[in-house]
Amino acid sequence: MEHDPRRHPLRDSHEDIETARQIPDTPQTRSPAYRLAFTDGDFMCRDELRPVRLQLELLKPELLMSEAGIESTIVLFGGARIPRPADKDKARTQTLADLAKFYDEARDFARIMTERSKKDGHRHNVIVTGGGPGVMEAGNRGAADADGVSIGLNIVLPHEQAPNEFVTPSLAFNFHYFGIRKMHFLMRARAIAVFPGGFGTLDEMFETLTLIQTGRMQKVPFLLFGRAFWEKIINWDALADAGTISVADLELFKFVETAEEAVQAIDDWDGASETRSDIPGR
Repeated sequence: MEHDPRRHPLRDSHEDIETARQIPDTPQTRSPAYRLAFTDGDFMCRDELRPVRLQLELLKPELLMSEAGIESTIVLFGGARIPRPADKDKARTQTLADLAKFYDEARDFARIMTERSKKDGHRHNVIVTGGGPGVMEAGNRGAADADGVSIGLNIVLPHEQAPNEFVTPSLAFNFHYFGIRKMHFLMRARAIAVFPGGFGTLDEMFETLTLIQTGRMQKVPFLLFGRAFWEKIINWDALADAGTISVADLELFKFVETAEEAVQAIDDWDGASETRSDIPGR
């Protein structure tokens, strides 16, 4: 008997999709009601199906990353507008031009961590970024420099958005829901590296710090690249002085300037040997 790779004896859904394409053309078969539910885009996009879409968006990347053997990641957050150093003269502001150095630091950091990741078959310390330009591109590019793999978690935006060319194609994901995308950033996180950025970077940074502060996520190395930038836009000490955070909360993160400093901070971090972080609903 010919071996059937399916795990069950029931008819495969792909077979029914193909069969449904060959049915007679009648008023009944042309009706939207007759479409197979899981192939009906209009049905899947109904408001009532939002819980199903949320579930699918959580499940698809989880399955594919698990099948790829990825057990832990190094997360890079940072601005899409940070230019490549070669393009800093085209930057919109002098500050952005000055921040171009962090493109190279992100690239070097990702390369070093990916060289480590390769040693165990890309199971641990796999670079994950938002998959876009700027710091995100630098992270995926650094992984490519090391001939390694990296993950890109893109999201559909009103303006044109596409993954950068350095994301490993089989690990390039696209999201509709910001919340589910954030979960995938953190579900395997072994360390967080935050580079200068705007609203999106601040949102990701503060949500992650909140999860750690409240005990909803294990403590992991949390690195802020560029002390001058972060201390200029956020008065951390004022938050502690006001009592809205505790002084101990200022120990949840560490400032670094270079890729080498960041790698050393990860190696020296208390509890850095833990293999996985967790967030609610895991």
